[in-house]
Amino acid sequence: MTKGWLAMGLVLGAAMLSGCVVGGSERQRFRSVTDEFVKTHFAMRPMEGVALGWHEYDGKFVVPTAEVMRAERARLERFDWKFREVDVATLSRAERLDLDLLKLVVARERWAQEVQRNWTRNPMMYAGWVDVSFYLKRDFKPLRERVADMTAILEKAPAVYAAGRTNLGVVLPRPFVETAIDVAQGTASFLEKNVLAAARKCGDPAVLGAFERANAKAVEETRAFAAWLKSERLPVSDQAYAVGRDGFADMLKSEGIMMSPEEILAMGLRELKAEQERFDAAAREIDPRRPAIAVFKSIQKDHPTAAGLLPDTRKNLEAIRAFVVGKKLVTIPSEVRARVEETLPPFRSTSFASMDTPGPFETKATEAYYYVTPVEPDWPVAQAEEWLSAFNYYTTDVVSIHEAYPGHYVQFLALNASKATTVQKIFPSYSFAEGWAHYTELMLIEAGFMQPVDPAKATREERVKAAKYRLAQSDEALLRLCRLCCAIQLHCSGMTVDQATEFFRDNCHYEEKPARSEAMRGTFDPGYLYYTLGKLQILRLREQARTEQGSRFNQQRFHDELLSHGAPPIRLLEDYVVKGR
Repeated sequence: MTKGWLAMGLVLGAAMLSGCVVGGSERQRFRSVTDEFVKTHFAMRPMEGVALGWHEYDGKFVVPTAEVMRAERARLERFDWKFREVDVATLSRAERLDLDLLKLVVARERWAQEVQRNWTRNPMMYAGWVDVSFYLKRDFKPLRERVADMTAILEKAPAVYAAGRTNLGVVLPRPFVETAIDVAQGTASFLEKNVLAAARKCGDPAVLGAFERANAKAVEETRAFAAWLKSERLPVSDQAYAVGRDGFADMLKSEGIMMSPEEILAMGLRELKAEQERFDAAAREIDPRRPAIAVFKSIQKDHPTAAGLLPDTRKNLEAIRAFVVGKKLVTIPSEVRARVEETLPPFRSTSFASMDTPGPFETKATEAYYYVTPVEPDWPVAQAEEWLSAFNYYTTDVVSIHEAYPGHYVQFLALNASKATTVQKIFPSYSFAEGWAHYTELMLIEAGFMQPVDPAKATREERVKAAKYRLAQSDEALLRLCRLCCAIQLHCSGMTVDQATEFFRDNCHYEEKPARSEAMRGTFDPGYLYYTLGKLQILRLREQARTEQGSRFNQQRFHDELLSHGAPPIRLLEDYVVKGR
């Protein structure tokens, strides 16, 4: 395994040196360095390449040995230096955006390697390594070939877990270890039951036999890793999950955000208070006699039946799309609809609703699916009712806005229709992707979605219905604001998981179990503040554009321009969307 990686590294290194030395102009050298960065980046991350639609990476996986990780750090350092050496004045406008984006990609990857240090601190990186679900969900080639690809990956299981035991420190953060044990146990069950059942449909005994052997070994190794974590790492674990104030500030800079953690927290707390006031105001309009949270829980009873869940979601999704088109909020550059389907059985335990779009370079499996998880036939009545309450009409429409129109699905369509460069298409930022989707929830309410045209002439029933939609949208915003506030405090000022749990309970009305789940996520995903931070950045840019452009400002043009350059850190798009040029 090590020899294979070294051989690949020598080949890639030679190609990289060749690309840097030869070539004519500075622009040609920049293109050469960029091409080599992309090639070496996905050689290290082949499963990400497959997701983009680059099937030369099918069936490949790089085992993260200490030697491999040292080579990756050296690669990032080298390209950091190379990109800093580029003469910006010689580049075209699109190339300058590429360069700025690539610098931040390198900074983000270096931060993950040098500050977050997941490969040595977080056993989840190993417990969840074997996500072969992409090969099952998307029919980009015959199933027997995809099963063979999964076999090639699963055969790496012994080496992956050996690397984990070698790379991980002795004392690890307890939230990481606890979560990794759950992830490993879930992974083993997923492989043993769901993946195996899906693979058995391939119809080729030889291919299936090889898969079953590799899969059984992967299950065995995964359970053994969970047991090792439980016996060897959990008893000596600690609460040192924080990246620290300086580390958190560096994470923000790698996303192009120059505000300090303290400034962002102060802003987040102000926004949280303002959003709570909006939540309370919407609840009072529905029923002024009861507490706001009681009002919110009451609207959850207004939900579809189990049989009507998917048909109602499809119908409402089409109505949302029609509203976006009719109001000319953003161009939807395709008549192809996202398909509303049941979440596939292997993924129902972990998914409420999700958007599954193909990669920008996928040419065969080009369908996009909006997955909704149904009620299972064997659930008790009380469990089914609890599940359907989460799919109340108001919250489901807000989720559909986020996932599809004009959220993630429209973002995907705009990317495919745009003239964005390859670099812009393959390196999305957390803050843009989730910031845009979260922003659209508010944007549609602002534009009048399910709101009366003239509130003064609206009936009581119409005003209450409108307030229910505002309440559902506000509830989603409160969750994301709590994430922002807790991310900063967990990593910069000593907030404990228990304190974060209480913060979620007190400020977005979550019960104990989901509140603790959100708090635990914040320990290993400090970037989950980007939902709100990205949304606020877009709102700020919109107001700047409105001020700068005056009567020339057009919201549809603003949104179209915003979506036409991929999903880079939002700061990089300021000149494009604010000045309209």
